[in-house]
Order: sequence, then C-alpha cells, then structure tokens
Amino acid sequence: MKLTLFRPPKARQMFALASLVLTAALAGAAENPSESPVQLVRATVQNELNPTDNSKFMFKDQKETPRGSQTKLLVETSEGMEGMVIAENGHPLNQQQRQAEIARVARFINNPDELRKKQKQEKEDTERINRIMRALPDAFLYEYDGTETGKEGLGKPGDELVRLRFRPNPSYDPPSHIEQVLTGMQGVMLIDANHCRLAQINGVLAKEVGFGWGILGHLDRGGTFLVEQGEVGDNHWEITHMQLSLTGKVLVFKSLVFKSNEVFSDFRPVPPNLTFAQAFELLKKQEEMVAENHQQDGGGK
Repeated sequence: MKLTLFRPPKARQMFALASLVLTAALAGAAENPSESPVQLVRATVQNELNPTDNSKFMFKDQKETPRGSQTKLLVETSEGMEGMVIAENGHPLNQQQRQAEIARVARFINNPDELRKKQKQEKEDTERINRIMRALPDAFLYEYDGTETGKEGLGKPGDELVRLRFRPNPSYDPPSHIEQVLTGMQGVMLIDANHCRLAQINGVLAKEVGFGWGILGHLDRGGTFLVEQGEVGDNHWEITHMQLSLTGKVLVFKSLVFKSNEVFSDFRPVPPNLTFAQAFELLKKQEEMVAENHQQDGGGK
C-alpha cells in the first residue's frame, strides 16, 4: 500500500505563507521604525515646550512623604498656580487650620508683592524643567523597546505608546549643574507618537552624580524618579503622577533625603482667564463643601 502524505489545499498554503510574511513584516516594522528614536524624542520635546492649548483646570493633589500625607486643591489661573490644603493625613482640617490656610492663600491677593514673588518662583521652576526637557534628545542614547497601551492617567486611553530605553550619552557635556543629573540616569520613556507627547519617564541613577564639581554636593547612586502625564479632557494633557526617591549630600556635609509620591486627579476645566482672586473664591467654596461632607458623614463628632 502506497503511503501518501497529506498536502493542504493550495489556498491554505497561500494563506499560511501570507500570514508568515505579514508577521515577519510587522515584526520588522516594530524593530526598525522609519523614525529614529532620537528624532521621536526631539519632536516630542519640541511639542512639549511649545503648547498651543490654553485650557485651565482645577484638580486634586494627594502627596505622601515620610512625614505623612497632605491633600490639596489646585487651580491653574492666568496669574499662576493657586492651591489650598484641605486635608492632613486623610483628615479634613479643623476650624483653626482652615482659617490659617485661608489666610495663607489670601496674602497673595492682599499683598501684590507676595504674588509677584510667587510668580517669579514659578517662572524659575518652569525654566529649570524646560532646560531638562531641552537636554533630553542629546543627554541620552535611545533604543526602541516595544509598545504599551495608554490608560487613564498614562497617555491617552487606548492609544499606542512607544517605549524607549535610554542610557547616558558619553559625549554629552551638560551646560550647567541643572542638567548634570542626566549624566548618571538611565531608564524607560513612553511616548505617544501620534500626538508627540511624553507619557512617562521612569529613571534611576546608575551612578553617583555630583553638582557644582562636587563642591555643592551629590546625589547617591540608586535614586529613582517617575513622572507620568495623561490626557485629562479635550486633548489636554497634565502631569498625573510623580514619585521621587533621592538621597545625597548638600555642601558636602548636609544630608539630602527627598522621598515623595504625588498623585493628581479629579481634573475639572475652569475658565482660561480665571484670576487669582476668582480662583480663591472657587477654592473656598470647594473647601467648605469638603468640610460639610465630612461633618455629615459623622467626622465632626
């Protein structure tokens, strides 16, 4: 009896071959995108530094440190960021604390010099962040490392996020101590390539990093930091999570310990031309609602 090997129909053979070729093509596309990693980072940084969206939001800031937790309400205004503490260690402020917090925020309205100082500090903080952002394309070497799917608080839900691994670029010469920290950092970056937005940067200090030629101080090896952004409505992106764990020395002898975990949530749009005084009234109303709800739930007993 002659044994005949089974042969699939020609159509099935063609389908199997086409599937094999398509799989290989998709794998090749993922491994070798037309745009180089550094080009993607450069385009993303350019977009982050030149926002066209003027939307403003109110949101909640929950911050945990070794000393405890604090909850704030924050409002973006045309005159700067305004915030009011509404809870400490999970408990709403008592009457005395509430009055002190209201007085603290009111001083920016009653004393224009105080508001100008605050605006100056925010401008300097923004410039430091922008300097770090501008350095990202040159400070690191990048390689593609697959993709992830965006979710609430991380990118735009459902969008594909490109994952890049980064490590220090040995030829990068930081122009100041602000960028010096990048010389010892490595980690992972997530980018929404469709919108050129940075969804996450998750880094670790792979070596000790000195600043001010080591005279001013240093950051210890092993320090970590995480920053995440997400789309919070109408294609507007905000920082949603920051986690820092850094130790080191300042001025050689003074210990530096900075540990915090901060989550930003409950984003609600506010008028784009909202003033500091108007935001103050808005915050007071929200704070009163929190206190009333706490009393109704039995917290005032």
